[in-house]
Amino acid sequence: MHATPALVLVASADAEGNCDVSPRGGPAGFVAVLDTRTVAIPDATGHKRLDTLQNVVATGRAGLLFVIPGRTTTLRVNGRACVSTRPELLSQLTAVGKPPASALVLGIEEVYPHCPKSLLRSGAWKPEQWLPADAQPTSAEVTLAQPRMPELTIADIEQAEADSLKYRYE
Repeated sequence: MHATPALVLVASADAEGNCDVSPRGGPAGFVAVLDTRTVAIPDATGHKRLDTLQNVVATGRAGLLFVIPGRTTTLRVNGRACVSTRPELLSQLTAVGKPPASALVLGIEEVYPHCPKSLLRSGAWKPEQWLPADAQPTSAEVTLAQPRMPELTIADIEQAEADSLKYRYE
């Protein structure tokens, strides 16, 4: 049996209904199954935004969409959620090499596979259908287009992205 890395998209909303979707990824097993009705996702070092965690604290709800490379069926999981900093839980969540500062814990209320048609139509697993890298803006260009950050340059953003990746995975 091969261990496959996974990607889970975490959906949440704040108390006013403003939505957020944030990706979480890691090696196989990075999402811990605590029991038959509970999973925990470590909050690994990232871009230092707390939108998802703040939303979960505010509403106590989250939805998960698991995407596994090469598979076209996704798994949807919805339920009650909380943010935990309990050391005894965090010490179990070391799939990325060290315990996280916190974890999203989801009590499962609904779980079901999702139709594969969207992934099949998208060609997500077919590199020959992907756009060339220069046919779309870079993440630095997208960030620079945000009106709330006029003082930044492309070079500043690219350096911050490179530093973030370098120091996050060492």
